[in-house]
Amino acid sequence: MSVGEQILTMPHDQIEELQLDGIKKTVVNCYERIPFYTKSFDDAGFNPYTLTSFDDLKKAPFVTKQDLRDNYPYGMLAVPLSQVREIHMSSGTTGVATVGAYTQHDLEFWGDCFGRGIVYANGDENDIVHVCYGYGLFTGGLGAHYGGLAAGCTVIPMSAGNTERQIRVLKEMGSTILCCTPSYAMHVADTAIAMGIDPAEEFHLRAGIHGAESFSDNLRAELERKLDYKVLDVYGLTETMGPGVALECWEQTGLHVAEDHFYVEIIDPDTGENVPDGEWGELVITTLDREASPVVRYRTHDVTRILPGECACGRTHRRIDRLHGRIDDMLIIRGVNVFPSQIEDVMKTFDEVSSWYQLEIGTKNALDTVLLRAEVNPGIDLDEVGAIERLQKSINDKLKSALSVSIKVKLVEPHSIPRSEGKAKRIIDRRGENA
Repeated sequence: MSVGEQILTMPHDQIEELQLDGIKKTVVNCYERIPFYTKSFDDAGFNPYTLTSFDDLKKAPFVTKQDLRDNYPYGMLAVPLSQVREIHMSSGTTGVATVGAYTQHDLEFWGDCFGRGIVYANGDENDIVHVCYGYGLFTGGLGAHYGGLAAGCTVIPMSAGNTERQIRVLKEMGSTILCCTPSYAMHVADTAIAMGIDPAEEFHLRAGIHGAESFSDNLRAELERKLDYKVLDVYGLTETMGPGVALECWEQTGLHVAEDHFYVEIIDPDTGENVPDGEWGELVITTLDREASPVVRYRTHDVTRILPGECACGRTHRRIDRLHGRIDDMLIIRGVNVFPSQIEDVMKTFDEVSSWYQLEIGTKNALDTVLLRAEVNPGIDLDEVGAIERLQKSINDKLKSALSVSIKVKLVEPHSIPRSEGKAKRIIDRRGENA
């Protein structure tokens, strides 16, 4: 399977024929091979054998992240484990992950999907793709890696971290396309400048394919100024494949969905009903040809909209807007998913602190900063500086281990965090205030 323009410019009525055929096969496959879907479809009165239109798909029940967790680890597989070639996992709020499994076919079409981002970036076999997403269970690194290979590029699998070495490689090896989170791209740029290197002059970048966290237009503009390249957004999630479900083209006017592999709907998150193109709602995804881990009407909790009209680039696959947020309370901090419940699980292991805390998120030099204010229990003396500093460090270390993100901890007096009626205001997110 290779990246080509033919499928990207196919008349949309032909794309819809492919999609409907893929939906028919997927719902039957899920019903016959995955007990969860057998029961779910039967309980909803949905007969997969009678589906003949896109409207019929609306009769199928939704699938949620919790459904996937409840069937951990292999309950959602549609093939024997012997046919699975790779497994990825996303983090879970209670230690239970969602599993994404891939056959050889799945790995190939994943590479093809992300590889379209290389094409959208006007890339080809002459490009050097520098990947500093993390490799491992997180889908970012290998998704970009497979995409670079599918597009025929040279791939440098740097993974995350060791920023000064990243900078040397970017400068010396001639990397032309950078794949990482936007915040890390900014960190690379600022670190290079601090080292006396002008990345706009001394790097060779043409484009950056950045995802795993949302970013403002201001951050995009600042990245493009500092690195002298074009910033393109990428969307994906482990539950449906990984990065490459949708990608921005050079026009930067929305992300093209890989519609030959995914069928997307936008629903009202309260009613579950589809909304018209152009209206904001929750993104729902059905896979069309994923073999190992197919999903039918997966509720992503991501808020976006389908952009009407055709893109100026000439590609015919429909576009979704850049993500507007999430309908749940999940935070994305430096590309890492963080839930308040995870913080609470850590805090309750320390007898010295109460259940009252407040998380303040801001930005400094375009990077997320996180401060956790936590009340000590009565009887804990904040004037015992050495003991308090050790306690703060212990909490910090445990949070970093549990969340994979650094959080600065500040212990405060009992009842010093404001209370309110109803839900406690646990999160103060200031990241968009100066965007």
